[in-house]
Amino acid sequence: MRHYHFIGICGTAMGSVAAAMKAKGFTVTGSDENVYPPMSTFLEGCGVEISSGYKAEHLPQGADVIVIGNAISRGNPEAEEALNRKLLYVSLPEVLKEQFLRNRRNFVVTGTHGKTTTSAMLAWVMRSGGLDPSFMIGGLPKNLGKGAYFTDSEHVVLEGDEYDTAFFDKRSKFLHYLPEMVTINNIEFDHADIYDSLDEIKLTFKRLLNIVPSRGLALINGDDANCLEVAEGAPCPVKTIGLGESCDLRIEDIDYRAGESAFRVDGEGYVVPMVGEFNVRNAAMAVTSARFAGLTPVQVQEGLASFEGVARRQELRGEEGGVKVIDDFAHHPTAIGQAITGMRQLFPGARLWVIFEPRSNTTRRNIFQGELAEALALADLAVVPEVADAGKVAEKDRLDPEKLIADVKARGTDAWYLASVEDIAAHVAKESKAGDVVAVLSNGGFGGLHDLLLKRLAERA
Repeated sequence: MRHYHFIGICGTAMGSVAAAMKAKGFTVTGSDENVYPPMSTFLEGCGVEISSGYKAEHLPQGADVIVIGNAISRGNPEAEEALNRKLLYVSLPEVLKEQFLRNRRNFVVTGTHGKTTTSAMLAWVMRSGGLDPSFMIGGLPKNLGKGAYFTDSEHVVLEGDEYDTAFFDKRSKFLHYLPEMVTINNIEFDHADIYDSLDEIKLTFKRLLNIVPSRGLALINGDDANCLEVAEGAPCPVKTIGLGESCDLRIEDIDYRAGESAFRVDGEGYVVPMVGEFNVRNAAMAVTSARFAGLTPVQVQEGLASFEGVARRQELRGEEGGVKVIDDFAHHPTAIGQAITGMRQLFPGARLWVIFEPRSNTTRRNIFQGELAEALALADLAVVPEVADAGKVAEKDRLDPEKLIADVKARGTDAWYLASVEDIAAHVAKESKAGDVVAVLSNGGFGGLHDLLLKRLAERA
């Protein structure tokens, strides 16, 4: 089993694992329909041969294992060839488990919101403290410079996704990760394309806690009723953390300062250079996990204080004519509300624009039609474009952006439905004024809106 072929190799996680397998001495090849820098040049530099496009003949005759990415569906020519030839095929999480996670101390960070930031904080604090962990994170931590990295350390930090594993394995990815410690930040309904109800999501989290060993730990949000329900009767050790008096570990003495937040947990004080209650909660999870890994309070304090954040989380993309343009990943009503609250604290007194793109598999649907209106109404001015890839959702199930804007207006917030990126940039450039903050919320690139906004604002000046 020396030759691994990756179908969909240019995905961030797939490419990172493929490179790590090559570094371990395996023969690694792969294919993808989107072969372009930086991943293509990174892999080529590692000596990985990549085929462009998906074709049956791209499967090497001598390949021992075919790794099929999560984005690959039935009908893919290479996946079909692997099935027809009855080759050994596996998912990426299975490769991770067998090649990188077995016999390691795996710290799996989960939850509907905050898992990218929390796992990035934890990985950085561990590295700062000298543990040199491997990590796989679904974002770009600024301190770490990359989303995935593999070392010989016994410590591994993983962002644990509840999304399914592959077309042939509908279990959540995180069930493959051999966790010693699991954190659950919160649990809400999401991923409407694969889950029919909140109860289904709770069930997969229950299954996760069922595989945490007796020497491990589940650290859960003690202020979240869904987390408490999931943890009830869990066979592993459980600790609750939160603001409530019933929590095993209390987050206390929160102090929001200019660009940072101070707090205490388990008798020790910490400062994180981010603002907002949700970032304090993320930091408290990371702090407690790092302490479980064996770091001292001083080591954790030093690491947390030097954390530089994650790309696309309250990230200032630029300022023109006194108007700041902020990039944020929020794409769920709760996350949008938290992002707005955090930006109020980060930019006190500023007039806040929020431009939200309904792009995720959940927000393209009308499941959160009312909740999105409530969240967006927290802004001073709100803008929503047409639903991204609207044709992928039946019209009866699709979010109605014009109704959404009408509902936001009914709550007293100025709001506009503007179908295109060009329309949005022109409107904001016309109506904004010096001192405004424009927050762009999307889980995608939003058609380059951030740069276009800055361009139009500069032209206005």
